[in-house]
Amino acid sequence: MGSYGAGGTHRDARRPVRGIALDIGSSRTRAWAPGAGVFADVPSAAVRRGRIADTPSQQLLLKRLAASAPGGESHDTVVMLTHPVLAAPAEREAARRAVAGLGPLRVIAVDSARAAAAYAAPPGGGPLLVVDLGARLTEVTLVVDGQVQDARLAELGVDDLPAHGGLPDAVAGTAADMVSDMWRADGTGAVRGALRRGVLVTGGGALRLDVTARLAQVLRGRVRLANDPATSVVRGAGLMLASALRHPGARRTP
Repeated sequence: MGSYGAGGTHRDARRPVRGIALDIGSSRTRAWAPGAGVFADVPSAAVRRGRIADTPSQQLLLKRLAASAPGGESHDTVVMLTHPVLAAPAEREAARRAVAGLGPLRVIAVDSARAAAAYAAPPGGGPLLVVDLGARLTEVTLVVDGQVQDARLAELGVDDLPAHGGLPDAVAGTAADMVSDMWRADGTGAVRGALRRGVLVTGGGALRLDVTARLAQVLRGRVRLANDPATSVVRGAGLMLASALRHPGARRTP
């Protein structure tokens, strides 16, 4: 995770701090707040395959969401912002600019795989393979001890499949190929261990049961769908946010 503060303005450390978790996806932007859970799930504004193509439009959308968040507009805000695992620095900067318009006290960035794992990882620990089936992106990430060990991304998602009768092989096969690449590159046995535990599938595309069934078939292994997979990333980010808000540093000016 990375974090940065708004800076430049004195803030009273005694003021209450509001928290918002944001997941800005290619298709949907989702927001979570303590005590309310997921309070917004709306179409994204000009996000192309995980990249914000029109910062002012997305910023306007985020301002509307922030205004509707529990706690009103008068409180300092800590934002937990998710991003694709392999997002380039320029893409992360575009997201930062969009969120900066909210005037947050602090922004904490976390990749979508670790956020999903925080919410939906099976008990017991150990290596975890997270397959995020998005609208326009497919990501496969190996998480070990809470850290990303390897990741693959394809600019292909379930929205690229034909609306009616679309074969799931394109997305499922692409995800399976990325898992195979990681298997060949892994010298620790972590991928093998993660496959034994079962692959965690998240993202709105996980609701396409034909895709997840095909993925299980080509992987020849168990596939575990996250509870409410479309919102698992923002819910996991929310759990991480709640932990950060309990820390005294959340209420101090950076």
